[in-house]
Amino acid sequence: MSNIVVGMAVLNVGKDGDVLVTYGLGSCVGLVLYDAASKIGGMAHIMLPSSSINTDVKSRAKFADTAIEEVIKKIRDMGVPKSRLKAKIAGGASMFTASSGSPLIIKAGQNNIDAVTKILAKEGIPIIAKDVGGNKGRTIKFDMSNGQLSINMVGQSSKII
Repeated sequence: MSNIVVGMAVLNVGKDGDVLVTYGLGSCVGLVLYDAASKIGGMAHIMLPSSSINTDVKSRAKFADTAIEEVIKKIRDMGVPKSRLKAKIAGGASMFTASSGSPLIIKAGQNNIDAVTKILAKEGIPIIAKDVGGNKGRTIKFDMSNGQLSINMVGQSSKII
């Protein structure tokens, strides 16, 4: 079994025997797309809802719209049709208080959740499990061999979805 670390604003794919891991999901959303039959999938650590806010997109994984498109492409390149993909998402916490300024910043986590949910619906990919919101960061690990997403939050027991 090999761990593949997916850093902030990064995406990667794996196959049976791999574990995709991302650390420090605060307002970011961790997205997993997976095909249970082939045990092939991918993970993205999404920071922002839309690439339209930045015309100089160097990291396609940074934004919900381009990250989802890219993960789908990479999985399809491994021989899996989009129609077999299912999604799991985690993160999107409210990490900022009202004293931190703009309502846009305060709602960053919810904006990311909403964008990911909307894009997946448009792509016809069902979200089969989620652990989103709240006010604590998360670390997630996705085991390609069994399709389990393990979620660890500060001060709480880990859970599997």
